[in-house]
Amino acid sequence: MASAALAASSTVGIRSPHISTVQRNHHHHHRSPPLSSIALAAAPARPFLQCRDSISRPHAAAGRSSLISSWWGRQQQIQEQKRPLFAPLEGLRHRRNAAAVASPRASSAAVTPAPPAQPWQGAALKPLAASIATGVILWLVPAPAGVTKNAWQLLAIFLATIVGIITQPLPLGAVALMGLGAAVLTKTLTFAAAFSAFGDQIPWLIALAFFFARGFIKTGLGNRVAYQFVALFGSSSLGLGYSLVFSEALLAPAIPSVSARAGGIFLPLVKSLCVACGSNVGDGTERRLGSWLMLTCFQTSVISSAMFLTAMAANPLSVNLAAGAIGQTIGWTDWAVAALVPGLVSLIVVPLILYVIYPPSVKSSPDAPKLAKEKLEKMGPMTKNEIIMSGTLLVTN
Repeated sequence: MASAALAASSTVGIRSPHISTVQRNHHHHHRSPPLSSIALAAAPARPFLQCRDSISRPHAAAGRSSLISSWWGRQQQIQEQKRPLFAPLEGLRHRRNAAAVASPRASSAAVTPAPPAQPWQGAALKPLAASIATGVILWLVPAPAGVTKNAWQLLAIFLATIVGIITQPLPLGAVALMGLGAAVLTKTLTFAAAFSAFGDQIPWLIALAFFFARGFIKTGLGNRVAYQFVALFGSSSLGLGYSLVFSEALLAPAIPSVSARAGGIFLPLVKSLCVACGSNVGDGTERRLGSWLMLTCFQTSVISSAMFLTAMAANPLSVNLAAGAIGQTIGWTDWAVAALVPGLVSLIVVPLILYVIYPPSVKSSPDAPKLAKEKLEKMGPMTKNEIIMSGTLLVTN
């Protein structure tokens, strides 16, 4: 009976759950199949085939779709029933993932990059080593005949200082103080002998003049004085030249450097005046005004440097030579009185001679006073620093 049921089911193409039960019970438990299963298996298969053939294909496809939809809906219901049970685990998993993603960011934020290494701010090591090596080598060389050991050691320190000034491992003042300290530490010179020059008033006078020079340039007082002269006397080319010459001579006692006066104050001023008058370098207009003006300022700066003791760094050296050679002491006033007349005559004659032998093509410069007035308006009234600088200059003189 079971075999007949299996054959019928295979012929129809439908597997019944009752037939599977019959097979399982027959093979494993050797029990008699239920009567419902036997009746189903013994039923003729032809009606099933006729029923299958009578169903059209569209209806079959619709049936399959409805079965799939119902199965999918059932699966969704099962998942919805499981979700409350596994919700704590899902939340824990999401928190772990978020922590895993955030941990590299937090670690990267916590670990800040190391700051770049700062460059060496001290002395240049190679020039410093060259300077020291020069002094040590010469120090170890035996002194020649006729030269004392103390003098030879002082020469070694002096040459080492010169090499340091040339190679500049430190600023010039620092190198000079190092050489002075080496002379005292090695007992080549006594402290009184090493610092005896600081008791001379001339070096301090020069140092004070350099301080004034820095003050004139930094506060802008030098530019204000020059622009005032140009605004008053600069309407003609000759008047413009004289205004620059005498303003430079007026600043000479307080600025003991030709380079500082000419390069720091008057060169930018002269260039701007030449451009305002249409005289530029390299375009064929140099002879309009610029060539004569530059040549005049260059020649007269030497004259103003010789008129005052503090107008040039070499002047105090002449005072020391005169004191050592003939025993004559020359003060600042003595120098100024002696140089006043020849200096003023030279300042008047030299621009006039240059105006004759190397004349500018432009005889009038109406734009120069206008430019000077514009600069003065831009600068505004005298600042507090300029007033302090002027008062300091008057008090010290």
